[in-house]
Amino acid sequence: MVSLIRERAAATSEMLEIFGDAALLRAALDFERELARAQAAEGLLDEAEAAAIARACQDLPNASVMAERAAHAGTLAIPLVAELRARLAGGPAAAKVHLGATSQDVADTALMLQAKAGLQLIRQDGRRLGAALRTLAHTHSATPMLGRTLLQPAKPITFGLKLTGWLLGVDGALKRISREAAGALVLQFGGGAGTLDGLGEGHAFAVVERLAQALGLSAPLTPWHARRESVAGLASALAILAGALGKMAGDIALLSQAEVGEVFEPRLAGRGGSTAMAHKRNPTGCQVARSAAIRAPHLAATILSALPQEHERGLGGWQAEAPVLAELFCVTHGALAAMAQAAEDLDVRPERMAQNLRAAGVGDDFGMAAALVARALAE
Repeated sequence: MVSLIRERAAATSEMLEIFGDAALLRAALDFERELARAQAAEGLLDEAEAAAIARACQDLPNASVMAERAAHAGTLAIPLVAELRARLAGGPAAAKVHLGATSQDVADTALMLQAKAGLQLIRQDGRRLGAALRTLAHTHSATPMLGRTLLQPAKPITFGLKLTGWLLGVDGALKRISREAAGALVLQFGGGAGTLDGLGEGHAFAVVERLAQALGLSAPLTPWHARRESVAGLASALAILAGALGKMAGDIALLSQAEVGEVFEPRLAGRGGSTAMAHKRNPTGCQVARSAAIRAPHLAATILSALPQEHERGLGGWQAEAPVLAELFCVTHGALAAMAQAAEDLDVRPERMAQNLRAAGVGDDFGMAAALVARALAE
């Protein structure tokens, strides 16, 4: 992380922690620990050797030291495995650390473990935002307001219809993420060339199943070292959610302009002010979400561009994915948390909506808009 000040402005502290160094090291150590246990269960290691490896995996190594060594080696697994072997002091278990695995197995599995934890946060705040929007849509199903097309006055709608649009957009994006997550949260374990030859045909498949179950990931049909469509799908789904949140944020920001004055973010002490203009009430949460919606498509495009990877393990492609996917998780969750907070205490001004509707002179027939809201919320 180059700057916590910059990163925290766009992301939540919880998601930054999930994709931080300590979590990455813990995930990598979890892989090595559970690999040893799975191999012991299949008779490839003694139980005592697996227990020794598990003890060696308990304490996190120094992140700064690991960062320097990983940069020099080209991958985290090399210095991490060396550290574990050193902790075992040359005992019989030292040679059994990382048995049958390759560096990319550690990297990809650790990333998927971090993604799994990140998705729990996404779902949690997705439910929070959905509940707030659904409540608002019920409350304002028949609150008339001016519809606007091409940024100009159009015809009457209801604020409930606008809220329903936000709700369905976010809900659809969250469902897409769940579908993509089902294919992405998969163990990576294939060994040197993705053939599992380091374990032998009699044990390899059982070790894979045991390891996947222990880590709470799906077992792969074959290793996916150079097959990255599931990572790209998850990245694209996150970017779509960021876009849906950006739509909501953009609407709120436009509605909160002083000339419109129909909706405002909640007032929070110390938030949304200005160092130069004390009268301002800036839509700071919308700023977070709009920024995420600008960043996310390009981040997803980077991962999409890494899809055609060379032969059995690519050079540069999969290495580009992890920091980009981490950033996608961080900015998307930052936007989601900001919009959930905004929706839970949204400052709605029905009287100003009615005033602007009258001033536009486009009538007051909003019956079908209200009917659409009722239909959508009944689903």
